[in-house]
Amino acid sequence: MIALLTGKIAYKSPDYIILDVNGVGYQVHIPFSTYYALPAEGGAVSLQIHTSVKEDAINLYGFRTQLEKEMFQLLIGVSGVGPKLATGILSNSEPVELANSLVDGNLARLSAIPGIGKKTAERLVLELKEKVKKMGMAQAQPGAASVPAKQEIRDDVISALINLGYKESAVQKALAELKVTEDATVESLLKQALKVLMK
Repeated sequence: MIALLTGKIAYKSPDYIILDVNGVGYQVHIPFSTYYALPAEGGAVSLQIHTSVKEDAINLYGFRTQLEKEMFQLLIGVSGVGPKLATGILSNSEPVELANSLVDGNLARLSAIPGIGKKTAERLVLELKEKVKKMGMAQAQPGAASVPAKQEIRDDVISALINLGYKESAVQKALAELKVTEDATVESLLKQALKVLMK
């Protein structure tokens, strides 16, 4: 069972990367959050790996943090949620934000994630609420942490865009044009910033 891979990025796309580990290329599926944090092709990276074994295939799923991997493993433990949907969920919601939505029973936020309807959202809350609480993934007082969280999101976006090759001055200017809402995520802010930078 592969749990961690460290190597150089031979190829990367929003869906998967090929990681060159001592001359062996591993195809690793990733969520957007991990993609945006990756260095350019040729750069070195370590990813937490979940190995999915099926009758006809062995698939690797990679994550930049242990928390992302743990949330992914919780998600695929829910009936009706496979690795592809779990990756999609993490592409649209940071682990802490997702944990808070599960603990609060925020069906509207969960249902807004592509691929999740109301029934799936209800099942996620029902099956994961207590597990997420026990693992301490959610923030006890999300409101009190909103200001630092916003700054942390901006810092992550700046770092990701610089890794993609944009100059810091241009990135700062683009971010200044954006309004950071309470429910903003790294992914949503990145998408907005990229639209501004590509004009």
